[in-house]
Amino acid sequence: MSKLCRQVSIESPGPTLKECVFSFDVPVPDVPMYGARIRVVYAGACYRAHRTRSASVCSTSSVSSIGSLSGELEGFGLHSSTPAHIGLRDGALFPGYEVAGVVDAIGKAAEGTEGMGEGTRIVLYPYEGVPHGYADYIVVPDFKCLVPVPDNLPLSVAAMLPTGALLAMNTVYTAIECLNKILEGSNKKDKATVLIVGTGGLALWALRIATHFFKESPHHKNIFISVATIKDEGFVLAQESVEVKVVQWSEDLYEKQLIERTTDACGGPVDIVLNFGTTSRSLHRSLQCLAQGGMVLVTEDVGDKLLPKFAKKAEEMNVNIVVVPNGTIEQLRELVQLVANGNIEPPPHSVFPAEEAQEVVRKLCNSEIQGRAILKFHNID
Repeated sequence: MSKLCRQVSIESPGPTLKECVFSFDVPVPDVPMYGARIRVVYAGACYRAHRTRSASVCSTSSVSSIGSLSGELEGFGLHSSTPAHIGLRDGALFPGYEVAGVVDAIGKAAEGTEGMGEGTRIVLYPYEGVPHGYADYIVVPDFKCLVPVPDNLPLSVAAMLPTGALLAMNTVYTAIECLNKILEGSNKKDKATVLIVGTGGLALWALRIATHFFKESPHHKNIFISVATIKDEGFVLAQESVEVKVVQWSEDLYEKQLIERTTDACGGPVDIVLNFGTTSRSLHRSLQCLAQGGMVLVTEDVGDKLLPKFAKKAEEMNVNIVVVPNGTIEQLRELVQLVANGNIEPPPHSVFPAEEAQEVVRKLCNSEIQGRAILKFHNID
């Protein structure tokens, strides 16, 4: 008789959030011939508003809560009066994309293990076809999607890295390429300004990653960072560096006032905007804050939805919208080391037993969780 393990499923909750999380006993998966079986220790508690992989709400918009979710979901074509009413479509529990654990067993014909063996601590790169992560055990086809985690990096922190943090990393990498052209090109400028929009988890990762890499740049004295935030909580969090200017985007002000406030705080129109909002309003405002030839960097989910709508306007304004995909596994390896070495400090996170997934969903929908919500499946300490 096959051994059984637990699998958690999150269905679409109604307004009262009743009976939206279910737990099943499923067979422990067999070890694939060329791959490995992973014992899941931590997994990021997030879900998608779409079937598509890139449309993660929690990972790409807010980690501390879904407090501003009803507005952010405009970019996904969803509208709601309160976050509790949006629903988690098709039980999409963001399967597998933010998983940290240990290698439980290795296939007999596995290759490219690169020194990894049973018991090795790993984080899973979100490859296409990634298996369900909300289970005690998952299997991977080969070792190419596994990144070893140093002993000094908590697995709960490692579970935050494969999606939101990695996407922020690639966005910063793209921004650096753009900055080099601005500061080194034929029409080079004496300084360049970067505006990060939002203070959810993705924006906080981007701020901390950008601060680290910009300091390493030969142009670090010529690069200036500002953060535009809506929520007061985010306003406080963004003030973690005296070198970073903060401008509050109060929704009770007219667009013209907000744009003037932003350009005043940034010392003029900005060169690059890292826009982690998902609304057409946020993107429209970002475009109007740009200098001639400037660019807005948006994630794939936002680009797919809003780029057709704004492409012509951007061309008329002589600005650019650049769509940034999730980062590479090489970037994930680098990110793991940077966080493990203390070069980049992760945003706050909170750990909950997997058995409390129902309560975690309720708290997320009501903005009651500080920091990224992580589900714990096993205790390996």
